Amino acid sequence: MSHESGALHHPLPETGAHAEPANAGRKLDSRERKAIVAATLGTIVEYTDWVIYATFSSILAKQFFPAGNSLTALLSVLAVFAVGFLMRPIGGAVLGVFADRHGRKKGLTLSILLMSLASLVIGLCPNYESIGIAAPIILVLARLTQGFSAGGEYGSASAFLIESAAPNRRAFAGSWQWFAINAGTLVSFLLGVMLASIGSDTALETWGWRVAFVIAALLGLVTLWIRLSVKETEVFKAKVVKKAAEKRPIRELFTRHRRDVLRVIGVAMAGNLLNYVWMVSYPAQVHLLTGMSIRDTLVAGAIAVSVSLLLMPLMGMLADRIGRRPLLIGFAVCAMAWAWPSFGLLYTGISMLEVTLLQTVSMVILTGFGAASAVTMAEQFPTEVRVTGIALPYALSVTLFGGTSPYIMTAMAGWGYGHLFWLYLVAVCLVSCITYMRMPEMKGQPLR
Repeated sequence: MSHESGALHHPLPETGAHAEPANAGRKLDSRERKAIVAATLGTIVEYTDWVIYATFSSILAKQFFPAGNSLTALLSVLAVFAVGFLMRPIGGAVLGVFADRHGRKKGLTLSILLMSLASLVIGLCPNYESIGIAAPIILVLARLTQGFSAGGEYGSASAFLIESAAPNRRAFAGSWQWFAINAGTLVSFLLGVMLASIGSDTALETWGWRVAFVIAALLGLVTLWIRLSVKETEVFKAKVVKKAAEKRPIRELFTRHRRDVLRVIGVAMAGNLLNYVWMVSYPAQVHLLTGMSIRDTLVAGAIAVSVSLLLMPLMGMLADRIGRRPLLIGFAVCAMAWAWPSFGLLYTGISMLEVTLLQTVSMVILTGFGAASAVTMAEQFPTEVRVTGIALPYALSVTLFGGTSPYIMTAMAGWGYGHLFWLYLVAVCLVSCITYMRMPEMKGQPLR
């Protein structure tokens, strides 16, 4: 029976090659810990490369587009940011199928290589004054490559983490995926703070931002070596590798797992939206709305994200203990309540301490999603289509709700409706909350 037709009841215990290990209650061993390190470090670098674009968006607007109206230039850069998301579903499908056929390890190494090369291109590309229209064209092509890479990274890394973990530690292992996403954002913030502290604002706008992209690209080479050193997951080798040539993950996904695809989109949409609103683009928005310096907004963001990093593994352990649904429902309810205060309490002249407290509350709430989402999505699909099943619908969710959010937020502010943006946050969180309440709890159930 397909999972779609049996989605409303728990799967029966498996036997034979598909059964969970008998020592299901054990702790992570050294191989599993190494797998977590390899996947986490790689995702940190991937998301440093991905997020650093948003961190320096106001500077990139001046570098890659003609001088003139600053709002128009910023909207152009954010539009390129959104364009990168158009490639994420394509990357999720192509790299997802690649990882489901050839292994999670190969998918992870390919994604980090593509992301790092694209970041290097952005860091070395001449500005608009030097090469004219070619500058934004190169920026768009590099961003499309980054989007393609990021689309495959999440699915491969999530499957690799969860398939490498003991059954009673799957949520804990999966929480490291969002730990890595947040850590990548933190690294991009810290690079911005460091470069802003070393030189003047002029230095940051002329060459400092380039250093950040080049450093992020070079970190990818180290991560590539680490990922090449780990072994493929035993779950994949046991269930899939012998049938790799026969698999058609995309067709399987949309013929037998349509309900699961929709469920993953519903699970991910609120978290993806708030990730880009409350974490990725928050420093730039605070700078625009309050006049606070970019350096101070990045410091506030770095502190808030650091708090989430401390909480993420603990929340993952909580999801293993009480289940995925309670944590996700709590996240959605708190997010709806905090949607207006997170922006409504910002004002001109606000202190850095106040901004730090506002963003920290946002990040604590978002931690509930981060700790339980990766494992929830991975548990919806059998091994044969797991990476594609996570990557494609997750990428669609990121594109529809995450990638467009900075543009929508900035555009609404420019049109004089910025004070109503919180209603959009509440509406999306409500849909996700309904999804969480209706989905089956998979805690304690074997992977298929």
